[in-house]
Amino acid sequence: MPSDPTVEKPVPTFGMPRPGGTNGKAGPPSRRGTPPDAQASRGSPLSSRDDVGSTGEPAESRLLGPDDRVDVAAERAATNIDETLERLDRELVGLVPVKTRIREIASLLLVDRLRQKFGLESTKPTLHMCFTGSPGTGKTTVALRMAELLKGLGYLGKGHLVAVTRDELVGQYIGHTAPKTKEVLARAMGGVLFIDEAYYLHRPSNERDYGQESIEILLQVMENQRADLVVILAGYKDRMDSFFSSNPGMSSRIAHHIDFPDFSLDELLSIGDLMLAEQSYEFGPETRDVFRHYLERRQKQPRFANARSVRNGLERARLRQANRLVGRGEGTVGRDDLKQILPGDFLVSRVLAGSIPESDSDFEPSDETTS
Repeated sequence: MPSDPTVEKPVPTFGMPRPGGTNGKAGPPSRRGTPPDAQASRGSPLSSRDDVGSTGEPAESRLLGPDDRVDVAAERAATNIDETLERLDRELVGLVPVKTRIREIASLLLVDRLRQKFGLESTKPTLHMCFTGSPGTGKTTVALRMAELLKGLGYLGKGHLVAVTRDELVGQYIGHTAPKTKEVLARAMGGVLFIDEAYYLHRPSNERDYGQESIEILLQVMENQRADLVVILAGYKDRMDSFFSSNPGMSSRIAHHIDFPDFSLDELLSIGDLMLAEQSYEFGPETRDVFRHYLERRQKQPRFANARSVRNGLERARLRQANRLVGRGEGTVGRDDLKQILPGDFLVSRVLAGSIPESDSDFEPSDETTS
């Protein structure tokens, strides 16, 4: 999905309650020692004393004591959490439940970092996920931002996203599937593996299908190397439910099931506004009302794809605008002429004329334009 900036109220800056300061009171001497899994990050600002102990050990690397304090805001800044979450808000309209879950996961991982500074042991959480929803609701964008968050919080080493479908994982003959799946896993290690339409991995009706072999390899890696890889499965909810019913081992390894709702008409209209603004276009007089009517009709048609359908509709309108400006063959154009999409650029669409193509996948202006 393209970058779809949000129209809702700006979500408050990611935050957690700030612990109080020491009010100038020095606490008892801190414990010494730096076990690897509890060592404080270098350069993390602390509100405790910045002295050097008798062993010459810098305060930043020592294990904190019970009376030490950590500056949560400074720790957030060091991990770039706020920047990533604010970018997610700008890119996506709505999706409040989705964004709330992402913030909860980020909060948990940040708290784990703070706990390690005090030597508080806890198991590393499993973060394999399932994103369900219709096409064009932002699943890939959220997966990309999740990879960035996990990198910043130290959960993943690289924080890149590898997006694949069945074709990249499953072979066509015996001995072909295992190397394909392992090659994808090797590329994704240290980051997030995003498998779109994951239910196509399992085709029980085909006896010669090799998808189950890929699933078995995925299951093993998801369990044994979950500290090095996060797997996100995506697809329609009903089909993913059937997939999990047929593969209970996969279902048991998914810690977070996140549903992406369809966008409302007002949200789709706002997505269109901001898509145009990003490309220095704008609606001319009365065009926005026509576009709203266009979206209302398009929502009710087959294979509607949310933000993708908005993008495709605007791209077709841009083609008609260009043809309108160039096709007249004479005269001059000004800046406003080149920027504005006029009502006629939508009114000739078959969506408004009552006839519509079956899919958004064919990007041909003639598919939606009356003669």
